[in-house]
Amino acid sequence: MLLYVLESSGSSPGRQGFFMAVTSSGRMEGSIGGGMMEHKLVEKAKGNLQSAISNEQRGELVRQVHDKAAAKNQSGMICSGEQTVWMYPVRQKDAAVIYQIISCLSDLKNGTLQLNTEGILFQSSPPEKKYFFKYQNERRWKYEEALGYQNHLYIIGGGHCSLALSNLMSTLGFYVHLFDNRSDLLTVEQNETAHEKILLKDYSELSALVPSGDNNYVVVMTFGYRTDDVVVRTLLDKQYKYLGLLGSKAKIQKMFDGYCSEGINENSLKKIHAPVGINIKSETPEEIAISIAAEIIRVKNGPGTR
Repeated sequence: MLLYVLESSGSSPGRQGFFMAVTSSGRMEGSIGGGMMEHKLVEKAKGNLQSAISNEQRGELVRQVHDKAAAKNQSGMICSGEQTVWMYPVRQKDAAVIYQIISCLSDLKNGTLQLNTEGILFQSSPPEKKYFFKYQNERRWKYEEALGYQNHLYIIGGGHCSLALSNLMSTLGFYVHLFDNRSDLLTVEQNETAHEKILLKDYSELSALVPSGDNNYVVVMTFGYRTDDVVVRTLLDKQYKYLGLLGSKAKIQKMFDGYCSEGINENSLKKIHAPVGINIKSETPEEIAISIAAEIIRVKNGPGTR
């Protein structure tokens, strides 16, 4: 049984796009928000599968209200908000579409997942919006979701911090591009989570390799001051969702003072997150990666992010 969150509002723990699969034996993958609500719907799914009720269904929309004072559809949780979950018994006829989806994701391509009362559909072209849900009634509704990597992280420099950041960000749904100008660098060889690893002759080549974009995030962490300077100068006029620079406050202040003395617009420098990351007194590469990832997530999720 496929359980998919088609719509959510308020402080609902299950956000739009959350999903999970449940077998009749109780094996589970994924989540629709956890807690009592998830437990209740998992038990319902198991029961339907075991009793073969699901064979008579095309699917069921289940509204869950996270408020014990609600007149109906109480989820058993008190976090406020609500969500609409589609419970769909996956059938053999869905296998071909599922394999198309798997192929799309395995090949690092983009596409569109479509859900409606008929079941699961797939289109090889991406949608205009990441999520779309239109409801008319229980028999007429449509859900669409963008498949594949939406956000790209460009890590400039392949050292220990880069390796830790790549390992972490690859688990957060980012397509990771790694660049360095040093051949046979051990930490680059050890990096098995970056989707692309590109060896440069000179960091000025990045101008053609790291495009502007609202879904593009860049972290500069090269070997030293001079190479960082080349990268910053190369990318400064481009527009990114996030541009961060690793380094001490003293190093960055010296670099930025030099830029200002050259007449570089101060507003251009203000868009750089430097020193990169949230200040949690990071020391190890792994701690530094966590601080950077947290800052990127805050920027990605927008104003008001806690």
